[in-house]
Amino acid sequence: MNFNFFKKKSDSEPRAEMSFIEHIDELRKHLFRSVLAIVGGAIVMAVYNNFIVKKVLMGPTHADFPTYTYLCKLGNYFGLGDKLCLAKINVKMQSNAVAGQFSVYLNVILIGGFIIAFPYIFWQFWKFVKPALKKNELTGTRGVIFWVSTLFFIGVLFGYFIVAPYTINFFANFTLDDNIENFWTIGSYFNTIVPLILGSGIAFQLPLVLYFLAKIDVVSAAFLRKYRKHAVLVIVIATSIITPPDMLSTIICSIPLVLLYEISIFLCLKVEKKKKKEEVLAEWD
Repeated sequence: MNFNFFKKKSDSEPRAEMSFIEHIDELRKHLFRSVLAIVGGAIVMAVYNNFIVKKVLMGPTHADFPTYTYLCKLGNYFGLGDKLCLAKINVKMQSNAVAGQFSVYLNVILIGGFIIAFPYIFWQFWKFVKPALKKNELTGTRGVIFWVSTLFFIGVLFGYFIVAPYTINFFANFTLDDNIENFWTIGSYFNTIVPLILGSGIAFQLPLVLYFLAKIDVVSAAFLRKYRKHAVLVIVIATSIITPPDMLSTIICSIPLVLLYEISIFLCLKVEKKKKKEEVLAEWD
């Protein structure tokens, strides 16, 4: 990768290297546009705040949350009885700070704004980084904004509908003694659910990250195959921590992540085959 960014003086003039100050100024422009996009998304979230808070943020605490309903139906359909049915949420919410609810409200609309604006934010990031990439590094990057955004949204949905409900359900029904009642603060609940959702969105970028690392010869398909068992073990341990202590829940949350790892190996193989083909053509030339 070439870390010298370039600018075009005019259509007829060759590109000239940008100074450090010009780099900073260019970065500032992209960051400013990204912030505006987040603010725009936050305004949309604020307009629909009643639905966002009651149905989306607090959704996993409701017994009629889609995940609980459909998993239970799925278990009955496959003859598993109530093994996929999650226990009823048994928790009460409270706010023990003067500005507690308002603080959570601001965080909800800002993070929601970030999620809505993510494709535009990544586009701005890509516009800043792209001039630093060499021609061979840009090969195969067509559609990168679409794929990064798609994987991010799929990951966010996976985190919201699968990981978060399992986690909330587990902690809501976990008790050391029947006399101990769960009273959660809204801030604690928010700080638990948001990292799970955003973390899932980031985790789903794994195939693309490894694809680009393969393009610059940092990782290889052979390396990923060699440590496949280790990767699967880490995934299983991680999912078992955030899901109820039963094998079925762990498997449900682990399968998508393991599939992403396998997709990463496939993409690395494609990169390596293409490189070999280019090397052969270069030798013939």
